[in-house]
Amino acid sequence: MESVEFSRYLTMLTLSVHVIYATLGVGVPIMIALAHWLGLKRKDEHYLLLAKRWARGYVITVAVGVVTGTAIALQLALLWPRFMEFAGQLVALPLFMETFAFFFEAIFLGIYLYTWDRFKNPMRHFYLLIPVVLGSAMSALFITSVNAFMNTPQGFTLVDGQLTNIQPLLAMFNPAMPTKVAHVLTSAYMTTAFVLAAIAAYHLMKGNKHAYHRKALALTMKVALIFSIATALVGDLSGKFLAEYQPEKLAAAEWHFETEGEAPLMLYGILTETNEVKYAIKIPYALSILVHSNPTGVVTGLNDIPEEYHPPYVIHYFFDIMVTIGIWLTFLSLVYWIALSRNWAFIQTRLFRFLLVTSGPLAMIAIEAGWWFTEVGRQPWIMRDFMKTAEGATNSPYVGWMFVAFAILYVILLIGTVVVLTRMFKNNPAERELERMETEQRSVAK
Repeated sequence: MESVEFSRYLTMLTLSVHVIYATLGVGVPIMIALAHWLGLKRKDEHYLLLAKRWARGYVITVAVGVVTGTAIALQLALLWPRFMEFAGQLVALPLFMETFAFFFEAIFLGIYLYTWDRFKNPMRHFYLLIPVVLGSAMSALFITSVNAFMNTPQGFTLVDGQLTNIQPLLAMFNPAMPTKVAHVLTSAYMTTAFVLAAIAAYHLMKGNKHAYHRKALALTMKVALIFSIATALVGDLSGKFLAEYQPEKLAAAEWHFETEGEAPLMLYGILTETNEVKYAIKIPYALSILVHSNPTGVVTGLNDIPEEYHPPYVIHYFFDIMVTIGIWLTFLSLVYWIALSRNWAFIQTRLFRFLLVTSGPLAMIAIEAGWWFTEVGRQPWIMRDFMKTAEGATNSPYVGWMFVAFAILYVILLIGTVVVLTRMFKNNPAERELERMETEQRSVAK
């Protein structure tokens, strides 16, 4: 393969690994804050212990996320030097601000961890989580704005191939930023909630009936339902954005070739060599409604867009995976809460809890599919309408070796994360920690 192809695959690999840690990095702080607040409000040690244990595990994901995030920054310079030379002045501000937001979050996270039970007023300890939540959200905002800029670049004037009149703030607050940031945040909160719910459901499925795990499952599934609905609503806005700013991506995602009104939404299916769609599920008028909120709205087709600007049609499958999993998880969380409120016993069965266990991995797969859809769907552009991917890549013949080296690094990091987290919590189960806390409280009372 040429260096540009290796560069694309290495960047895809790095982003695919980093998104795991980045998603948890954005989502876990709000879960810690909710658990801690409920613990104080209800004077419930179970929720307080949830916050404490989630915070411990969060530190591990943050540490590894720093490594994968650094790899992305390094690869921007090594793999895409022409892009950075061309647009570096425009994306430097959000990249710097993302680093500042991370340190802001990390400082208060450290203070939060090491000041447990050291405040006379417990609410003051809780307040330390506010900058942690804000820092993680702002970190996501700044780094996502860079990706949004690559999709809808603005904030400059191009004169004889050179950027002039550079306005970094205008570049950062580009048209793609609002929907992209909203989608990243809501989907991160949703995915994290399902991952934590899957852990609680696993303990319950194994026969552990401790109230700690039941409360953890109830809390996380409630948050999962709320943000599943929010993600769906933001997804609707994202579809309208694509129709206006990136019609080729929307059309490729739906295998929509003819410009027409009353356009159906295509799910699944097979695309033949003659661009005929077979075996797909067609939802009448749905694409027109998605784009225009009108069943007769006209949707631009791929046949009216030059073929050289068509994204790879494989993004249709990424879109299907993302949407299918999203609908299933929303339905699953809704069923859980209806059944819980009506005391239906089937949610305590081993089968239903197994479904809850699978929700965590499925949510993470949906996140991955969403990013693949976003990045592959932008092709052939690295900076839409200004620079193609091949024009921004390095010509170095050693990118293939870099791919191998980074792949080994990521395998080590992923395995190491699983091993450390497993041992951390397996050697110190929640039940034992609760007993120790109760013993300490009795000693203090005496």
